[in-house]
Amino acid sequence: MKIKLIFLGSGSAFTIENYHSNMLVQTEDGRCLLIDCGSDARRSLAKQGLKYCDINDVYISHLHADHAGGLEWLGFTHYMHSSSKPPNLYVHESLLNSLWENTLKGGMHSISGVPSSIDTFFKVHRINNSGIFRWNKLSFHTVKTIHTYNGSELNPSYGLFFKLNNTNIFITTDTQFTPKTMLPFYQQADLIFHDCETSKIDSTVHTRFEELATLPAEIKRKMWLYHYNDGEKPDAKAAGFLGYVGKGIVFEF
Repeated sequence: MKIKLIFLGSGSAFTIENYHSNMLVQTEDGRCLLIDCGSDARRSLAKQGLKYCDINDVYISHLHADHAGGLEWLGFTHYMHSSSKPPNLYVHESLLNSLWENTLKGGMHSISGVPSSIDTFFKVHRINNSGIFRWNKLSFHTVKTIHTYNGSELNPSYGLFFKLNNTNIFITTDTQFTPKTMLPFYQQADLIFHDCETSKIDSTVHTRFEELATLPAEIKRKMWLYHYNDGEKPDAKAAGFLGYVGKGIVFEF
């Protein structure tokens, strides 16, 4: 069966040009797993001819708005249409409480005076410390990354390692540059899609192009760059990478 990996967007949290870095794994029969649901999701889905009702499965890597800010829209839209079943929500158990209490509850805890919870809107699949979940006979392994750290608490993002028709794929999601930690996944992957900051200002919470450029050639030549900033960017192909993923790009397996 042919499977597509569709980049609904490829830009950073602040992008205007490229939509947020949310992706779809889409099977030949049209079933879709949405990887992250940022604030741009309804527009980036519409660009691909897709509606809320086409999304019955969603994975959330972490809680920043460019990755989870569209969940209120997705949950409410499914809920308001009685013929629609609640979408399946795959999320690591360490994020689940904060996802509801800090991200969704403010706008979703009451429906015309009726109390609600995250289970009102989603069928929640808690990913435990094994880090593995299954969707449509595919196994996805979550990879805990170092994203933000406030001095006392790590707020990770959970990347994904999975196989589509004999191609090993590693999507980092948001991460700082930690090559020693990432090396086993870099080595096992046939294709790598890597967080890449290209702005002049160093956010300190994303991997910068200049850091990625120091990786061995054999790693770079199987690496696509995404989650980059609007504006001028360094020449990725000249530096040994496959290039930058563009908005709307489709990879077929």
